[in-house]
Amino acid sequence: MALRRAAAALSPALLVVVVLLLLLLPAVASAGLSSYFGTKSRYEEVNPHLVRDSLSLGPAAGGSRPPASCAPLQLRALLRHGTRYPTAGQIRRLGELHARLSRRPAAACPAAAALAAWQMWYEESLDGQLAPQGRRDMEHLARRLAARFPALFAARRRLVLASSSKHRCLQSGAAFRDGLGPSLSLGGHEVEVEVNDSLMRFFDYCAKFVALVEENDAAMCQVNAFKEGPEMRKVLKKVASALCLPVEELNADLVQVAFLTCSYELAIKNVTSPWCSLFSEEDAKVLEYLNDLKQYWKRGYGYDINSRSSCILLQDIFQHLDKAVEESKSSKPISSPLIVQVGHAETLQPLLALMGFFKDDEPLRANNYVRQTHRKFRSGRIVPYAANLVFVLYHCDQVKTSKEEYQVQMLLNEKLMSFHHSNKTISTYADLKDYYKDILENCHFKEECELPKVNITAVDEL
Repeated sequence: MALRRAAAALSPALLVVVVLLLLLLPAVASAGLSSYFGTKSRYEEVNPHLVRDSLSLGPAAGGSRPPASCAPLQLRALLRHGTRYPTAGQIRRLGELHARLSRRPAAACPAAAALAAWQMWYEESLDGQLAPQGRRDMEHLARRLAARFPALFAARRRLVLASSSKHRCLQSGAAFRDGLGPSLSLGGHEVEVEVNDSLMRFFDYCAKFVALVEENDAAMCQVNAFKEGPEMRKVLKKVASALCLPVEELNADLVQVAFLTCSYELAIKNVTSPWCSLFSEEDAKVLEYLNDLKQYWKRGYGYDINSRSSCILLQDIFQHLDKAVEESKSSKPISSPLIVQVGHAETLQPLLALMGFFKDDEPLRANNYVRQTHRKFRSGRIVPYAANLVFVLYHCDQVKTSKEEYQVQMLLNEKLMSFHHSNKTISTYADLKDYYKDILENCHFKEECELPKVNITAVDEL
């Protein structure tokens, strides 16, 4: 009320100045928000050195090199598509909120006036398409991987390139290929991007997941409870007050759309949106948790079928590694030294859960927000735009290493990961395969994904 009375007392000229100041305020505000955008995070959030130099391998690049006596045989990369535009549904909700603010008298609420002055440039036709920044994400990633593993990306090495059928993934695959450039023959347009939804969108083919999680509101009970909980109510009241709206006119989904618009503007255009000014860092942490809850219960550890449905992808990875080992032992050329596949956050997150990464001692729930402050499961750190999981198989000189001749490293977002079974960043292939033996031998996708014959809820079954 005090804000409204103050605004009413301002002259038109002063009001313009206030509105301009509010438009500039986010430049300060967004600096503390960008770490909390969840799956809508820029890749630079996990690799800040790329802000200065998009082709830098980073300060830890030397640590990712294998022993000198090892030569890389095969690289298998699973990529999330690059930066994309919002979906049609998000654009529609943003348009509704923006139109509501535009109808309010400017003198009544400076914050609403500042947002009404923002140009609503998103159109529903953009619906999740790859943004120009997304192309650059992929081109630069390709160049960095080629610089990190020059022997594998040498000219005339065969590149197998596959993708989800979604347009943003196909375009990301093409951008990755083009990023390798004319100096490498595998960077030419002759390399086709094969559509492989059975691997990149395995979740669509799992009837049990679709029925009991994807399309079942009961499966999202923790997410829905958090939307109505004290943390979100506090954010809701604060945003409603800033916009001079009755709190009843807003809900968690509209507030989240405003927050995500802040993230989209940064990722797509590298600008700080006036929408950022609605949120403090504490608000951002709450909204990040809302996003993480959804990822946890829909794609992560919330239900077993989320990760079990990805076992077909893990099997495929090891089948190709097996083939490369066999070819090497027979002194044959490696038929597929480079395998690059482009999918979604929903492709990578279940696979990482299946492999046991980023698992917290306590499940993420609506009522344990404070206890999860230092959680491992933070989707923006795991699957930002252009996220990548890379397996590298090496052939090592046994005399020099005194170990098995085939070894493996795994990188997430270009950083070495420690294996669970050894807590080391390099493993013998035999040890790694043995660690996942139960999953690899007992993955029967068709049986795993069959719907139960009785009609039960996700909570009962999962």
